[in-house]
Amino acid sequence: MGWAIAVHGGAGDIPLSLPPEKRLPREAGLRRCLDVGIAALKAHNHPLDVVELVVRELENNPHFNAGKGSVLTTSGTVEMEACIMDGKTMKCGAVSGVSTVVNAISLARLVMDKTPHIYLAFDGAEAFAREQGLETVEMSHFITPENIERLKQAQEADRVQLDYTQPIPKEVPKEAAVADGDSQIGTVGCVAVDSEGSLATATSTGGIVNKMVGRIGDTPIIGAGTYANHLCAVSATGRGEAIIRGTIARDVAAVMEFKGLSLKEAAAYVIDQVPRGNAGLIAVSSTGEVTMPFNTTGMFRACATEDGYSEIAIWDSPTK
Repeated sequence: MGWAIAVHGGAGDIPLSLPPEKRLPREAGLRRCLDVGIAALKAHNHPLDVVELVVRELENNPHFNAGKGSVLTTSGTVEMEACIMDGKTMKCGAVSGVSTVVNAISLARLVMDKTPHIYLAFDGAEAFAREQGLETVEMSHFITPENIERLKQAQEADRVQLDYTQPIPKEVPKEAAVADGDSQIGTVGCVAVDSEGSLATATSTGGIVNKMVGRIGDTPIIGAGTYANHLCAVSATGRGEAIIRGTIARDVAAVMEFKGLSLKEAAAYVIDQVPRGNAGLIAVSSTGEVTMPFNTTGMFRACATEDGYSEIAIWDSPTK
């Protein structure tokens, strides 16, 4: 038994030809966030504090679809979601429809710690953030030129588009277009376990490009995109509707408990039940196991364990 941590920056149809200017900043972001998490675990911070800290770092990185890099709705607005959960107590907090809070994951943590509720959304979540003194900014802070272009692409193609999709040539019929972008599906997440076996998970996202105003995905739904108990901690990424239908995060824990499978076996089984091209997840167990399966082309991911193993990868083979 020992500490372990895993981080993800989204799964999807990520081409092997992903250009360096899109790949390298995300790999560097994952490496930085992994180092932040490792240092926090080595300093004996509680896993709940560790996952919040790491996801805040990811939210502040415009190369990921959360916080500063959040994608846009049909109206060109930002609606962010986040969720955090403690495995031992099973306390949790979630938010949706957040548009001015710099770090949605910290707002989710406050919902968990400071209210009798689990989930706040839209105006109520925003009001609570101001009441608690969280840092807020104008919505324009979150809107990047890249995401304005993504929205334009999606609206021209008349589709809901997942994060990181490459431009579609105008001469290609939209029904024939293939999303071959620089990570198609975007969410960020972190799972961690300390040497005492305490577990925690956190997930944050901007959702999907050109989503309807008010659309809620899997990230803030306990048991779908985010879940932790005494056995494991899970953060999922992919097509939210598919993850909600599959209750992916909870199913990993359930398969471990009721089928007696290891973390790796349980996570592989659950991902295999989801239609191909739709999901990935990161998970750690109370005994320090870590796994990062996905059924998409790739998933931006990183992990480390107390015994010295570490990995930063996008496709099937780790990148150094």
